Amino acid sequence: MKILIVDDEEMIRGVLREYVEFEGNEAFEAENGMEAVKLCRENDYDLVLMDIMMPHLDGFSAVKEIRKAKDVPVIMLSARGEEYDKLFAFELGVDDYVTKPFSPKEVMARINAVTKRHAQKRSGNEILKFEGLEIDMAGRNVYVDGDKAELTPKEYELLFYLVRNRGIALTREKLLLDVWGFDFYGDDRTVDTHIKMLRGNLKEYRKFIVTLRGLGYKFEE
Repeated sequence: MKILIVDDEEMIRGVLREYVEFEGNEAFEAENGMEAVKLCRENDYDLVLMDIMMPHLDGFSAVKEIRKAKDVPVIMLSARGEEYDKLFAFELGVDDYVTKPFSPKEVMARINAVTKRHAQKRSGNEILKFEGLEIDMAGRNVYVDGDKAELTPKEYELLFYLVRNRGIALTREKLLLDVWGFDFYGDDRTVDTHIKMLRGNLKEYRKFIVTLRGLGYKFEE
């Protein structure tokens, strides 16, 4: 894999590069957000490790710019562990969030998990139809009675996860773990809020997302 490491601290880049290359991957470096955006526009990477607090262009802004050009998995690295920062990062559609100080071995485990999930999403090229609801898994498009639904990145992830596991009862904890990531420190209200927004965008086809009282949700045809 080709992995871009973005951090303004040379020592952190060096440690991560050592582990990335030890696992047999190619490592590339950028010391700020602007450099990262430029590199991502000019090259293809399998994953980006992105620090948040950097000069010239912060990590959040860099992810926004990169996502305009490339659909590349992103893991955020930050010394800030506040819930607000994590919520904002996941709303941007990042794939995971690691708080400093971290173990390089843990970062590598997360890299492997994220790239595996991303590969599975890309291989899912089916288009599913449930009455007037059409879901293009590969194209990440959702149509309601022929009109494209405008969903947030996390609403897409949540809907696709529910659909891939349709007919299965999913607890709120399971949804938080698999859709938001295992170090997300939000609570059940995060799931409920996103389900409410998702149902609003699906209009009459909200009926397919069934509430399981005291447990969670499931997608039921």
